[in-house]
Amino acid sequence: MLLVPVLAFLFLKSFGTNHYALPTFFPERVDSTQVGGKWQRDTVYHHLSSFGLVSQSGHPEAVTEIAGSGLYVAGFLCANCPGASPEPIAQLARVQELYRQDPQVKLVTYLTAGITPEKAAEQYGAIAGKWWFLAGDSTVLRRVADDYHLPAVKNSTIQTPNLFLIDREQQIRGIYDGTKHKEIDRLLTEIGVLLYIYEHDDAGR
Repeated sequence: MLLVPVLAFLFLKSFGTNHYALPTFFPERVDSTQVGGKWQRDTVYHHLSSFGLVSQSGHPEAVTEIAGSGLYVAGFLCANCPGASPEPIAQLARVQELYRQDPQVKLVTYLTAGITPEKAAEQYGAIAGKWWFLAGDSTVLRRVADDYHLPAVKNSTIQTPNLFLIDREQQIRGIYDGTKHKEIDRLLTEIGVLLYIYEHDDAGR
């Protein structure tokens, strides 16, 4: 498991970042800007909003403040939903363990039903300041789900096995099936890629 970011580093160092470009999800529009007398078309991608939700600390938390200048992996947990797989939350624990010493990597789980943030943090072994469980009014949670482009269902239950990689610009850079081990391997690799890009971008400033 510890080899994943190392392999990502070696891949980028050998072949260059242009050979492993992370996608950005959910384009919203195309803007035209004039550069050097020529018009250029740039795609503008969806940026996630920051909703105030209550965490295991008992206080309202904004995701932008939680993430700071780093990245985070987000997921949704419906603890009492029939048929919900426990695998995605177990995989988040795996991510937490791998990056427990890296303050740039955070985890955010939106609780949609069945458990409080305090109980979830205790049950799943959340490290304080690393993994945040957030809960709130059902209307606000539906707005969060819409922000992630999750489809609405007839009984209004918010449930998905997917995990999401969010960059420091609040854009979705990866979507992964949290029930599949290979998908989580890809998530870990792409976290390493994003951290590598940040390190070299910051060093070049």
